[in-house]
Amino acid sequence: MCGIVGYIGTQAATEILLSGLEKLEYRGYDSAGIATIWEGEVNCVRAKGKLYNLRYKLEQVETPAPIGIGHTRWATHGKPEEYNAHPHMDMARRVAVVQNGIVENYRDLREQLKAKRYEFRSDTDTEVIPHLIADLLKSSPPLPYSPSPFLDAVRQVVNKLEGAFAIAILSADYPDELIVVRQQVPLVVGFGQGEFFCASDTPAILPYTRAVLPLENGEMARLTPLDVEVYNFAGVRLKKYPRLLNLNPIMVEKQGFKHFMLKEIYEQPGVVRACLDAYFNKDWNVDDSATSPINLGLPAKFYSDLEQIQILACGTSWHAALVGKYLLEQIAGIPTQVHYASEYRYAPPPLTPNTLTIGVTQSGETADTLAALAMEKERRSGKEPKYEARLLGITNRPESTLGQMIFHIINTLAGIEIGVAATKTFVAQLIAFYALALDLAYLRQNISLTKLLKIIDGLRQIPSEIEINLDNQERYIEQLAHDFAQTKDFIFLGRGINFPIALEGALKLKEISYIHAEGYPAGEMKHGPIALLDVKVPVVAIAMPGNVYEKVISNAQEAKARDSRLIGVTPVKEGEAVEIFNDLIPVSNVEEFLSPILTVIPLQLLAYHIAACRGLDVDQPRNLAKSVTVE
Repeated sequence: MCGIVGYIGTQAATEILLSGLEKLEYRGYDSAGIATIWEGEVNCVRAKGKLYNLRYKLEQVETPAPIGIGHTRWATHGKPEEYNAHPHMDMARRVAVVQNGIVENYRDLREQLKAKRYEFRSDTDTEVIPHLIADLLKSSPPLPYSPSPFLDAVRQVVNKLEGAFAIAILSADYPDELIVVRQQVPLVVGFGQGEFFCASDTPAILPYTRAVLPLENGEMARLTPLDVEVYNFAGVRLKKYPRLLNLNPIMVEKQGFKHFMLKEIYEQPGVVRACLDAYFNKDWNVDDSATSPINLGLPAKFYSDLEQIQILACGTSWHAALVGKYLLEQIAGIPTQVHYASEYRYAPPPLTPNTLTIGVTQSGETADTLAALAMEKERRSGKEPKYEARLLGITNRPESTLGQMIFHIINTLAGIEIGVAATKTFVAQLIAFYALALDLAYLRQNISLTKLLKIIDGLRQIPSEIEINLDNQERYIEQLAHDFAQTKDFIFLGRGINFPIALEGALKLKEISYIHAEGYPAGEMKHGPIALLDVKVPVVAIAMPGNVYEKVISNAQEAKARDSRLIGVTPVKEGEAVEIFNDLIPVSNVEEFLSPILTVIPLQLLAYHIAACRGLDVDQPRNLAKSVTVE
């Protein structure tokens, strides 16, 4: 959840660290801090709250130190106060540590250190680490084969730690070494010209280098001004080689938009085009009927004898998975279950044969989803073939832990998403599910060629329709949002394939405006939630022409009878819709089956503009982080 960054080279580290932390602040912004080494001393500066508070403090302290580590925090252990901010140091202030993750056995380690009269200044789990390292440096002679006593002390300490963590460590007694460690939490090393970097995510180092080496679980690296050495936790040196990222630094800039979230909403037509170009063969024709017009590069075993699909996800990805369930069942004819990954781990369903398990995580680092997939992989290992693990990942970051864990990945191609509230990555996940469902349906002969080509043609029209809708919607939604700046409760309604979109619309509003919002199947309103309705509770209804349109209109009338202000997301501008809805947000009239890609976008805009009207930090909403790397 937190973001860490490190630098060693010839430049002054402070500004590089701050720049990196700005790119990582989406991972947490309860507090921030940096530590550098200069003239034989560790200089540590920390501040509560957003990064600008730290920057203000650092303006009073000028140091040309060429080595340093930085941290932006999402609080787990201990309140978001300055004394709990990272870096944490040992009692002599010679060792500084930043961590992303959780040391699960920190209480036992803390008691052991207290017995040795070590004093603790914070409530965090991280503080045990610098004390343990300092204790080993003081009491244990270096191993004869160790390239560095500092590295060896860190290695011994991390072998005592239980949990998931990424760590960067400095010592004033070893001013030319930066040690970094990864155990189940992402960490990448960057290779520059005579300088080296580490970070929780690539945007932090992208302005300086595209040559990166993602560490794997159980690996640690020693960064010096001359080289990077990688070791496992047993102390064995490993041969590792960096690779080049196909990313551009401009991707992590706002490009004239007020917020990253608004920029990313407007990037969605391009994202959908990129996915369609990647997943669907442009040159395919009916004479190629022996092959699929969809190109996901998945093995035949994913399709043969497949009896069931289960999807594991959290948050917005869970909503995308619900749309995926609808598509996989209604197009491909395969029974599909969607599970919260956090719940699946502790109450998995009985093993079923010939089952495909799909993990959906935009970052590829969501701790609950990774743990659930690892458990599923383990419990199916060694079973008879029909129970073997068929695993598929859907992610925006194929270089992530998910990509290392699972061989077969659908890359959603959304590009780096900085806004904490997911927008373009959600739409990209939807396109991935459309492609998967159509591919399965075609290869299992569950769909006619005529219908398949009609759906693909409809998908190809979607990017242009999104652009038209954005042009028609935003000014109106911006004006509409002012009416709801003081609203305390919202209800979102949808049916069929648009029920998950109602859930997603409610989540977006909760995430960035802090307004309580709930999404319901429209037909369920009368079974309890209708008691919430009155003149103070507006209702957003998604009413797309199709199988459930009349039903949604009837449900909307029930809300109207309770004096709720009704907002319709619909292409219908006449008849009952005009009479019932107080406000109409127009969307293109596409086939109901394709409509979620369009109906979610006005709900994103509505949440964005209400939050902006309330003067809130849209890109960094309170208590949230972009990548949830702790359980």
